[in-house]
Amino acid sequence: MSGELIGYILNLIVLIGLGTAGVLSVIIWKQNRVSRVTYIRFVIQTVGLATLYFLFSIKPSIAMLYIFIGWFAATAILGRFFCGWICPFAFIMDIESVIRKTLKIRHHLLPDKLNRALHKSRYIILAIFLLLPIELWTLTPPPNTEAALMMTKVFSGPFRPYSIILDPIMPFIVPWTGQIITPLTIPGTERTFNINISYPYVDNITGLIEALPGQIFAIIFVIITLSSAFFIRRVWCRFCPAGASISALNQFKGFKKLPLLYIEKDEHKCTKCGVCKRVCPVQVNEVYEQKGGKIGTSQCMLCTRCVEMCPYKDTLKIKIGRKTVFNSRNWLEPSIENDQKKSD
Repeated sequence: MSGELIGYILNLIVLIGLGTAGVLSVIIWKQNRVSRVTYIRFVIQTVGLATLYFLFSIKPSIAMLYIFIGWFAATAILGRFFCGWICPFAFIMDIESVIRKTLKIRHHLLPDKLNRALHKSRYIILAIFLLLPIELWTLTPPPNTEAALMMTKVFSGPFRPYSIILDPIMPFIVPWTGQIITPLTIPGTERTFNINISYPYVDNITGLIEALPGQIFAIIFVIITLSSAFFIRRVWCRFCPAGASISALNQFKGFKKLPLLYIEKDEHKCTKCGVCKRVCPVQVNEVYEQKGGKIGTSQCMLCTRCVEMCPYKDTLKIKIGRKTVFNSRNWLEPSIENDQKKSD
């Protein structure tokens, strides 16, 4: 057991090392100020995907209940950082955006009222899934306390709706038999490698809707989400129940300091150029509309794209507590200097 634990720790250290090396490589070699953080985010998303795969492959597997508790506890400190930097489902949508940009296809914007309605619907969807197990418990109660505790830990029986909330966290390459391709077999020279591929929510869809109807519905779901995410940036993130951040509590007295990771705006340096509003992948308008101070919205995924693209120094800052982690910079300066040299 101790040997396995050491092996797990060493694997995690290797993943952290690879992530650190990737981030340092981007910082050293990527000189473009308006894309450096974007590349760093892709590195972290890739390493995060590998880490999630590793964590879900540990035997005995980590109880889903602990992941669920850890997820909501982390949002109290980091807000929707997971959504912006690690979430595997969001990573799929980001890859689609890269493909779309490569093909020079423009993305589409949702009307602001519809976008805000989708963001608010996250909490309704979340409430339904949080309360549904109570109804299912009354219909089919567990036989005893021991069985109830086990079902709670692994989110089975009446507690299965909780696993739906965590579905976007699942990596699309999984250590168990996949739901999309089961399995994808790659013939080798001496042996056969099995790659199990899944997709968020498909496992629960086929589990709740049995036989052919469930498979058809799952295929339709995959097609709709992939196609819509190609034309609308991070479309699922706008109403994803897993992204319902506890940062919404900062609207109530006594919770103003949550989350500790947030964007801060200096209204005196803002020129209302509108760059922050145009580049936001989920069309958050508060960064543009709010006069200054801490941006109090649970819609923001802290992807830092607005901070990265803001052309005015120190206008926007990513802060944890009172400590500045990253701030906007005048990335127009090199172009101005080059123009001056040419004129001389």
